[in-house]
Amino acid sequence: MSVPPAAPLTTKVLTTHVPIELASKVDAMAERLDRSRGWIVKQAIAAWIDLEEERHRMTLAALADISAGHVISHQAVTAWADSLSTDTPLPPPVA
Repeated sequence: MSVPPAAPLTTKVLTTHVPIELASKVDAMAERLDRSRGWIVKQAIAAWIDLEEERHRMTLAALADISAGHVISHQAVTAWADSLSTDTPLPPPVA
């Protein structure tokens, strides 16, 4: 059974100016990992995008919690935090 050829990878060139120190770090990392600068930059961008997408998802979830009334009052949090340095700390507040 023959496998059909993979579709050609579509790419776009991005150009940016980076500080010399950062470019030097990219070059050093590429050398250490025996990878191209482009590979290092693609990995870094992909990791940053993943992080930002997760941060956005968590922000939307937090806003939904607030809209649903799942909140803890400032006074409850402050009382709990203040109790942590006492002999009888309060249990953590819950929504």
